[in-house]
Amino acid sequence: MESLLQHLERFSEVLAVSRTPHVSTWDPATVRRALQWARYLRHVHRRFGRHARIRMALERRLQKQWRQEGGSGPAAAPGLTNFQALGRCDVLLSLRLLQNRALGEAACHSLLQQLFPGPGVPGADEDTLQGRLARLARRRSAVHMLRLCGSRESPVLQEDALMKTQAELLLARLREEGRAAAAGPGGLLSSLWERVPHDNFLKVVAAALLLPPSSPRPRGEELEPGTPSTAGEGRPELVRWLLGRSDIMAAFCRRLPAGVLASVAGRHPELSRGYLGLLTDWGRQLRYDLQQGVWVGAEPQGVPWEELYGRFQSLCRAPPPLKDEVLTALESWKAQDGGFQVRGLSVWTDLLLALGSGT
Repeated sequence: MESLLQHLERFSEVLAVSRTPHVSTWDPATVRRALQWARYLRHVHRRFGRHARIRMALERRLQKQWRQEGGSGPAAAPGLTNFQALGRCDVLLSLRLLQNRALGEAACHSLLQQLFPGPGVPGADEDTLQGRLARLARRRSAVHMLRLCGSRESPVLQEDALMKTQAELLLARLREEGRAAAAGPGGLLSSLWERVPHDNFLKVVAAALLLPPSSPRPRGEELEPGTPSTAGEGRPELVRWLLGRSDIMAAFCRRLPAGVLASVAGRHPELSRGYLGLLTDWGRQLRYDLQQGVWVGAEPQGVPWEELYGRFQSLCRAPPPLKDEVLTALESWKAQDGGFQVRGLSVWTDLLLALGSGT
């Protein structure tokens, strides 16, 4: 184990050096040895991915190095901060060398030969470094597009081609992460939440939840690696992630248009219940202003009456069973407040009267 940990520390140093001018001293043999070292750690990742004790020991060492160096030393090189990163050591090293102009011509030529060995090379596995580099490039392009398109408005979310493309990319990425150990889809979603514009990302999540089931592909047409076999794959992970993050669920239900949320609620009963729970909390924060004769928010950032009414109106325009569930919930909350049929005593009574469903 100690030998393995030492290998890990040394490769962290190699990975950090790969971004510096020091690679100008590397020759082809050094490049080959560095890639062999990276492949060895990738083998470690595949072999011990299900071995909890070894995996935890490696995780602790990586985290300890990160804390000790304060994010500035060799071990703190971005990309090698957890056990999952060991599975892409060769990709990380290759990308850094390709981006480093200090790498000499001979060493660069050797690197390209390693990355693109050509057909008929013995011992090449199916999951080639070249293929994984291509997938990583697609992922980076997806994140870049999410960032660039953050300010674009979509008149109809479900019909926006760009938004649908981003949603399909997100589901494809979730499918890939679902095969991996460690953080999995939830970790990816939380990472994206920290890195991309929130409003646009919430729209992408909603578009993914609203994607229709995929139609059968024409015979002979193969899926591109990393593409989900059906558009619906990945949506359960999205639902679980939203329900598991109350802050993000609240932002999802507050920032997206009422019509979009009604459509999402109609497709996903778990989210419908969460959405109704938030609407209940928001409604209970309103108080009736006798002088003005209107419901007002107790908090400046609270949901105003007009918005609450608009969201319930969209839900009540949805087809059954969602419409029936919403009306039943409103009647129940009205009864809990005393069941009075007088305006100003219960926000739920006033909502039912405004919706034309008061009894």
